[in-house]
Order: sequence, then C-alpha cells, then structure tokens
Amino acid sequence: MKLGIIGLPRSGKSTIFDALTKNIAGAEHKGQNRIAAIRVPDDRVDALSQMYNPKKTTYAQVEYFLPGYKKDSLKDQSIWTPVRDCDALLHVVRNHAVYGFEKQSPSEDFIKLDQEFNLSDLVVAENRLERIELDRQRGNKKDAEEQALLAECRKTLESEIPLRKRPELSSAGKLRGFTFLSAKPVLVLFNNEDDDDSLPDAKDLISEEACLVVRGKLEQELAQMPRKEAAEFLAEFNIPASAMDRVIQESYALLELISFFTVISDEVRAWTIKRTTSALDAADVIHSDMKRGFIRAELVSFQDLMDAGSYAEAKKRGTVRLEGKAYEVQDGDVIQFRFNI
Repeated sequence: MKLGIIGLPRSGKSTIFDALTKNIAGAEHKGQNRIAAIRVPDDRVDALSQMYNPKKTTYAQVEYFLPGYKKDSLKDQSIWTPVRDCDALLHVVRNHAVYGFEKQSPSEDFIKLDQEFNLSDLVVAENRLERIELDRQRGNKKDAEEQALLAECRKTLESEIPLRKRPELSSAGKLRGFTFLSAKPVLVLFNNEDDDDSLPDAKDLISEEACLVVRGKLEQELAQMPRKEAAEFLAEFNIPASAMDRVIQESYALLELISFFTVISDEVRAWTIKRTTSALDAADVIHSDMKRGFIRAELVSFQDLMDAGSYAEAKKRGTVRLEGKAYEVQDGDVIQFRFNI
C-alpha cells in the first residue's frame, strides 16, 4: 500500500510525513521527493510469533510518499505526476494558525486542491478523447467502451465532481491506466494545534469525506521518542493512539483492506489483500505457483487459534477447516495453502 501526502503550502505536509514515518529530513532535503516504508503494527502478528517462535517475523508494510514542492509549484500540473501511482491520498488540511497568514478555512482549502485534481484529470480525459476522434477519422478502430467511460468522466469533472464519487468510473478497469487523481480514495487529515483535538467547523466536508484529526507538531515530537516515553506522552495529552497507528487503521478501512497470516518455512508473515478476495487470489499474492497448483486452503481464524492455544488443539476442537478456491478470505485468517505443480 502506497499513500501519497498532499496539501496546500503551510498545511504541514512535511510535519505529518515526519510523524508518520519517524523520518526527519534536514533542510538540505526540503522540496525533494521523500518516501519511506514503515512496518504496520499488528498485535496479532506479535501473538503468532510468541506462539510459533519463528526465525523470522514479517509484518505488512505501508509506504508514504511526499512529493517535492517548490515555490509556485502548484501552478505546474506535472507536480502531481509522481502521486499518480499511489493507492490513496492523505490530504493534509491546515486547522491551525500560522503567523502572518490569514485565518484558514479548512473546507475552502480542501476544495481548492481537490478542484486542481479535477482539472488535471479533465485535461487527461479530453486529450484522450481527442486522440480517439483523430483515430476514428483516420479509419482506425475505436474502443467504444473506453470512449463512453471517458465521456462520462469528462461530464462528471466538468460538473466539478471528483471521480471517486462515481465508483463505476473510479474502479473501471478500462480507465485504470489513466491513474486519475480525483479517482483515488482520500483521507483528510486536519492538522490541528497542539492543544486542540476537535474537528473543525466543516460539516459539509466531514460528511462527504473520511476525516481524522492529527496534531502534527505534537505527533512529530512523539515520533522521535523512545517507546516508553512515547506511551507516557500519549497518556498525558489524551491521545488514544499515535498518528501512525490511526492513519494506518483508517487507510485500511478506506481501501477495504484486510490481513491474513501464514506460517511458512519458520516465518510468521502478514499479507495485505482486498476484502472479498478469494482463497485462490490470496494464494497468488504469496506466489503464482500456489495459485496455479491450488488444491485447497487449510485455515483457522486468529481468535480460534488463540483460544485453542495451539494449531493441534484447534484441530481437535474442529475450528481448523478446509476451504476451496471460491472461499472469501476473512480478516485474521491463518492459512496454509495446499498446492501441487
């Protein structure tokens, strides 16, 4: 999972990146593209490692990408090109005072950048439609489905509606290669003052988008602390969990992602898949040979395994079961794929 961090100047994008990744950059890196991969905290992986005592434990990972920004760079549409391959966007919206700048309006700030993405996508859609028409005039065969979808995209974007509001367009396979920015899922991060954990007065925005409050500067400091000191810090400022934990949790929900687990070759490992993924496709995530030679999936839910205390005891209790190709993998399933090639 790769998440792009976006926002207007002075919104605190770099601060949020630092807080999420614990990767503080010096002044020499200001304005440069930054990317960091972090481990997804999961108590279930810890519990499985304690049970199996493997030689290796592998957690799921998430990548955060912060595109480089320079003065007046928002006027250049190409600034967004590096963000196009991200799975979702974290839109940082300023909800704190900045000396020398006028009072912020979170809703207006969000809409300003959101409409920039709409405009960028509209240019892409119109350019492609023009090429399709030129091909038609030259006698080349056109893709009627692609043309119809792009025409609908153009109509939607001209109405100032982001493509993510039209699931039939944002998820259309024919449009995947265009990597439309406004089609990407968005999590709005309100960047608040240190002593403010409340949502801003932005009811329309909050009702329309997935939103989360983050106290950026405070969380940036937290990210640099040792674990014990960080826990005390969280309690002192009444923060239920770190920004990293909360953003990951919300990002998984936004993208409809779940985790399943395997114990293979003395390794406990977490795998990330889309909800409703079949056992056959989950096997493919591990290795294409598993999908090609799939026989069945032997599995037990994480909770049933913990309740039993061991895999052998779970088998005795009858909570270990065999499932076929079409089985819909559930969050927390511990799976052994049986296959033969």
